[in-house]
Amino acid sequence: MKLTPPTKNVFWIATVVAALGLVANFVSIPFVSANAFWFVVVGFVLLWLGNTVKGF
Repeated sequence: MKLTPPTKNVFWIATVVAALGLVANFVSIPFVSANAFWFVVVGFVLLWLGNTVKGF
């Protein structure tokens, strides 16, 4: 499998979503704190898709 770098938009969206999940673990943020684990998972899945799918 050949990996490609993610687009800048996908990289930053994944970073923000994962960071929100991490911060929500320590600070109470409505909706995000209850789903902090899933925010981190979605961030990493987006980053994985950006690396494996060309042009994503």
